[in-house]
Amino acid sequence: MAASGGRARSGESMDKSITLPPDEIFRNLENAKRFAIDIGGSLTKLAYYSTVQHKVAKVRSFDHTGKDSDHEQLYEISVQEEITARLHFIKFENAYIEICLDFIKDHLVNTETKVIKATGGGAYKFKDLIEKKLGLKVDKEDEMTCLIKGCNFVLKNIPHEAFVYVKHADPEFRFQTTHPNIFPYLLVNIGSGVSIVKVEAEDKFERIGGSSIGGGTFWGLGALLTKTKRFDELLQLAAKGHHTNVDMLVKDIYGGAYQILGLTGNLIASSFGKSATIDKDFSKEDMAKSLLHMISNDIGQLACLYAKQHNLSQVYFGGFFIRGHPVTMHTISYSINFFSKGEVQALFLRHEGYLGTIGAFLKGAEQDNPNMYSWGENYAGSSGLMSTSPDIYPMQRTRSGTFDMLEMDRLERQLVNLPLLFDSSSYVPDTVDLAEDAMAREYWLSCFEEALEGVAKRAVASQPDANDATDRAYKFQQKYLNKLRTLRLQPFAYGSLTVRSLLDTREHCLNEFNFPDPYSKVKQKENDIALKCFQRVIKSLDALGWEEKQFALVKGLLAGNVFDWGAKAVSEVLESNSEFGFEEAKEKLQARPWLVDTYDNWIERLRGPPHKCALIFVDNSGIDIILGIFPFVRELLARGTEVILACNSGPALNDVTYNESLIVTECIAAMDTTIQSALQDERLILVQTGSSSPCLDLSRLDKGLTMLVKERNTDLVIIEGMGRAIHTNYYASFQCESLKLAVIKNSWLAERLRGKIFSVVFKYETPSK
Repeated sequence: MAASGGRARSGESMDKSITLPPDEIFRNLENAKRFAIDIGGSLTKLAYYSTVQHKVAKVRSFDHTGKDSDHEQLYEISVQEEITARLHFIKFENAYIEICLDFIKDHLVNTETKVIKATGGGAYKFKDLIEKKLGLKVDKEDEMTCLIKGCNFVLKNIPHEAFVYVKHADPEFRFQTTHPNIFPYLLVNIGSGVSIVKVEAEDKFERIGGSSIGGGTFWGLGALLTKTKRFDELLQLAAKGHHTNVDMLVKDIYGGAYQILGLTGNLIASSFGKSATIDKDFSKEDMAKSLLHMISNDIGQLACLYAKQHNLSQVYFGGFFIRGHPVTMHTISYSINFFSKGEVQALFLRHEGYLGTIGAFLKGAEQDNPNMYSWGENYAGSSGLMSTSPDIYPMQRTRSGTFDMLEMDRLERQLVNLPLLFDSSSYVPDTVDLAEDAMAREYWLSCFEEALEGVAKRAVASQPDANDATDRAYKFQQKYLNKLRTLRLQPFAYGSLTVRSLLDTREHCLNEFNFPDPYSKVKQKENDIALKCFQRVIKSLDALGWEEKQFALVKGLLAGNVFDWGAKAVSEVLESNSEFGFEEAKEKLQARPWLVDTYDNWIERLRGPPHKCALIFVDNSGIDIILGIFPFVRELLARGTEVILACNSGPALNDVTYNESLIVTECIAAMDTTIQSALQDERLILVQTGSSSPCLDLSRLDKGLTMLVKERNTDLVIIEGMGRAIHTNYYASFQCESLKLAVIKNSWLAERLRGKIFSVVFKYETPSK
């Protein structure tokens, strides 16, 4: 509802007309540094860059030889404030623009800029209003340049950005894996007219064609035919209509299919053809549907011809005409599939509506080199594709009167593909897409919902001195519960729905309410206990014969992997039985033959020459890394194999972080000369993955890690744990040898894999010829 007359208090106006409190829409506005805006015919998209202050868990080693020597614990944990960069994108109807600008003006505190970058046709219309309200000079940017910059940005930084729309399928949205090299591609932007742009590089693009028949044509002709003035209402009419009542089909002319030309009877021979021969009034719904088909078919054929002419297989559709409407996406998809004979797919973008404003923002922030960084979507602050979240608008699949939000966090490290992937363009991290598996989806959504209270309790326990911890934990629960409810209704809301995305969303929500590492004290205690057992374990291993020792090392790896606080079956044992340890975990393991068992192949390989370098992705703290991984690493080093040990950059569950691994390794080196000399000679190197997830996406790894992998001629990849080797990467193929091992600590998953709880997966693979 637009404000009129005198200026009301912005907070009061917005509370009456907007479903969310304004401070939950324009988050971190007080720290906004830079703005951009894209104003179209009916929607405004606002972007701003802000700094976000949040808590992070830090570890510091005690000096046990000096002033800190009286400490029994290995290291101290502190929670510190850290400032990071975040991009905010908000989309709302133009009717709200004045009261939104009022609210922004009232809350601007630390903005550094005197200019707001603007794009879109409405930037001219609202220029004076923006300058008056915000006191910022409007600097207009070229619309197409902004669009391309925005498209490049989302394709590079959001893994499941592009999707194919399949009407009546389950799911309707099928997300595509983005190729590491996104160029070249064709962008078909359908606004009032149609622009067809060939994009060859970051700043190299060309408008190769277009049409005056586009969204404006549908809107204008639709208004004349139906007397309906609103674009969305026209689409709603079309969704209810039957075009065959208005269009002349092939069978209306020939009595059936035209076999010689390969034309089916239901094919449209003439749009609106029946209106000239049948004397009756046609319904608004039928006319709107016929018009939609006519324009979509025309655009689809044009796009197909240009794609073939320029030999382009990636064709993205965007613009005002699309806007995520199922009816539009279906007609476009049908058209391009028909005219290309299935050779070209119509691809749509989750954040298509933000492309212009993202591009305008990037133009205004060029001095900060935003493309030098990697960015990640913050699920806690993003509303998702066609959101029906209780946060936004309860239980209705509509955009009217809602605000959509997208937040992108700047990551500390640049993320790239692991160069050892067999084919990075076809790599899919996740083993199961829950959007396509209804039974698995229901199980895991229920599983995460049931675990929520326990996670909240753990979060509170990690901050015993914080008076507001219980209140923040409750807010975390509500936030995450709302996300789960959204995903029940719309599994496609944040891209492909997987166990990894559910875990990552939970971590984002925990961070949102300043619980950076709920398992920090658990990890600290388990690391202390395991280190005291290290020398005893090594001594018992060294007493064994070679073959017996190899099996004991693998069994130790598997036993260590049992200690996973993310698995309910394990956490219940650990909480109820303080005596449960390394030997007890070994007893839990499935006896050979294992569920997946290529151990004999692995042993045969070990009888041959040593590997040059092994890259090991580590899972849990405590017994896992200290009594499982390090004895195994020690054996590899003794064989003459260099080792790169990769740990999470940030905390997730009880997974070991890079900083924790440095302290643990230093302590082990003080007890073991093999580890000590390997560290000194740089035959053992510790690196961070760039991830803060219990799972592993090998297409988004720290660039420093990938460079080291190349330098050391790595020829063995080892991935351990359910999150990294089962939920993700189970089917990953490599250019070198690989070993994936895990203990199945979930009864439902074990049964699905035709095993039992604590079944073992030991999967040694050699590269395909």
